[in-house]
Amino acid sequence: MYIAREATKLWRKVSAETTAELQLLLEKWQLLLAGLVFQYIHGLAARGVHYLHRPGPLLQDLGFLALPELGQEKGYLSESVFTFIFISFLLWSFHPFIYHSKRFYTVLLWRRVLAFLVASQFLRIITFYSTQLPGPNYHCREGSKLATLPPPNNALEVLLINFPRGVLFGCGDLIFSSHMIFTLVFVRTYYKYGSNRLIKLLAWLMAIIQSLLIIASRKHYTVDVVVAWYTVNLVVFFVDKKLPEMPDRANGLSQLPVSSKDKDGRTKEELHKLNGRMRDELHKLLNGNTVDATDRRQRVQMNGKHGEDMSHSVSDATPTGT
Repeated sequence: MYIAREATKLWRKVSAETTAELQLLLEKWQLLLAGLVFQYIHGLAARGVHYLHRPGPLLQDLGFLALPELGQEKGYLSESVFTFIFISFLLWSFHPFIYHSKRFYTVLLWRRVLAFLVASQFLRIITFYSTQLPGPNYHCREGSKLATLPPPNNALEVLLINFPRGVLFGCGDLIFSSHMIFTLVFVRTYYKYGSNRLIKLLAWLMAIIQSLLIIASRKHYTVDVVVAWYTVNLVVFFVDKKLPEMPDRANGLSQLPVSSKDKDGRTKEELHKLNGRMRDELHKLLNGNTVDATDRRQRVQMNGKHGEDMSHSVSDATPTGT
């Protein structure tokens, strides 16, 4: 009976959360779709620069001198760390559908994440098309058949981008690292909207480990990783200031954000005051009192006694007559 009751509660919560998120999705789908389409454009641009890539001797790199080369057989280590970061963030972004400690709407969160990704990837496309460097990855070096792509037979061959092989074995899209774009955007987003301090520290540690593994596996030059660190952080900082702040759901209320004017003609300011009064009424109901919100006093402990106990003692000592 307990399991059935909890399963029913969970189903109700998932249903209510899905309904709220679908309402947001119907309103914000254009921006989300634009962000997803740009992911394809970014992959198309990376595929196109591969046709321009020319292999050559490896450039002198401080990171290559400091970090031992992992070798081609251990190149999966950096991809494994990146996959763990990606899947962990994806699952966390959907946790409000199940857990009660919800602090954000998933649709609004991914709207911000895609905005960060698009801005960073746009700068990345401009950068790696400006100058093509000889790729340090094993399949991009001289003598490899994959280092230079033959001219395409038709436009469809380019548009299909040979996914996923074309993404995994690309060359020429170096400055700056796409893996670090996703990693830093995810870490910064969790740092702002996550609640576990230990996980926040571990997330930054994972980002550092990811950076070192990318260099050690020779997938990027050190400059690709260094430029990603300060570029992505600056992009997130400035873009985040331009975007409207997400509503805080830490109080447990599931009210949806509204536009500048709702169906009844009320403005944001009016709705904000209305929501504030609703929260005050909810607080009074939960605490079993009907006094005005401005008359509430926080219970303080003085000389080992609560203020509430002291008020009772004072009232008892006061004559009842008037």
